[in-house]
Amino acid sequence: MKVSISPLVAEACPALQAGIIKATIVNSPTGDDLWNELQAEITRIASTYATDTLSKRPAIAGTRQAYKTFGKDPARYRVSSEALCRRAIRGLDLYRINTLVDLINLVSMRSGYSIGAFDADRIEGDMTLGVGTADDLFHGIGRGVLNIEGMPVYRDNVGGVGTPTSDEERTKVTLETTHLLVTINAYAPEMPLEECVQWTVELLQKYNQATDVESYII
Repeated sequence: MKVSISPLVAEACPALQAGIIKATIVNSPTGDDLWNELQAEITRIASTYATDTLSKRPAIAGTRQAYKTFGKDPARYRVSSEALCRRAIRGLDLYRINTLVDLINLVSMRSGYSIGAFDADRIEGDMTLGVGTADDLFHGIGRGVLNIEGMPVYRDNVGGVGTPTSDEERTKVTLETTHLLVTINAYAPEMPLEECVQWTVELLQKYNQATDVESYII
């Protein structure tokens, strides 16, 4: 499976880089060690940012600018990292979902990057990052049909797989997922992307018993 960025997105978002991680993993209910790490990050975010300053975080601001460039309102369709951090600032709990999802949420909050996590066995062919259209039928996880027109979207041979706002139900990770694909989307630099990729790999090895790991930046 190859992952690439379309010329349209590359030209419109020249700072964009994506960290790619592929691995064999074991998913599980979230244990206390990981949950405590996530709670500590929630506390850090709440003490560092306010709702009116959060959108100025470089990684979040860069992703919001990509939405504006393609005609999407980032205040109406929140970037996932921004939405997570806003919950922390407002004192709202995050849902305890599973080890893999909560691990990705931890990395997203710390880095500010929108991160896609996909069941690689459900992806058909290669994946390309393009821009959503009015003809795209996209079922956001827990959201129903999501209007992704004007959003950056990864597509495989079947259709949309992931956007900075939500991933697709068809390729979502579950407790049965064993082959993982992660995309860390840096529309503007904040945490050094190499560092973010390496930290994510370390967390996957620690909490998801990751093996056969392949990682690179495009």
